Amino acid sequence: MPKMKSHSGAKKRFSLTGTGKVKRGHQGKSHILTKKDTKRKRRLRQQTLVAKAQERTVKNSLIPYKG
Repeated sequence: MPKMKSHSGAKKRFSLTGTGKVKRGHQGKSHILTKKDTKRKRRLRQQTLVAKAQERTVKNSLIPYKG
């Protein structure tokens, strides 16, 4: 059986923590920033974790060799 291919977009967007959880960035920080207040933009800079429901999909299908 051939090796699985990692999803090219997902490789750049997700990373794993030391305990194996999946980290991601927030959406909405690329353009139309003038109407968003400073506090909101500052919060969007932070990384967050992928929801528990999607974590298995991301790890097994999208980034199988990352960890």
